Amino acid sequence: MRRTTLLLLAVASVVLAGCDALGIETATAVAARKEAEGKAIGSACRHAVRSIESCFQSNTRASKAAVFAGWREMDQYMRDNNVVGMPSEEAPVEGDKAAHGEKS
Repeated sequence: MRRTTLLLLAVASVVLAGCDALGIETATAVAARKEAEGKAIGSACRHAVRSIESCFQSNTRASKAAVFAGWREMDQYMRDNNVVGMPSEEAPVEGDKAAHGEKS
């Protein structure tokens, strides 16, 4: 009886230890990943010379606190290292196509 209990306990611990190998994420891992994604979004917005407000509007699913933290960290980094922002090329608006004589 005692051997079977030890055997079952050993098998259960091996199976439960394999959860990480299966890709099952814990709540803390999910929260850390979302925080990191939000900071990356904020950093990218700041480097692309976008305002924090437009960053919030275009990334509604990201945590505003994480996005702002990333934006602020990148702003400080860019100021400390004299990094010039790289504005992103936005898609042309419908009015711009008509002004350039393009057909839609």
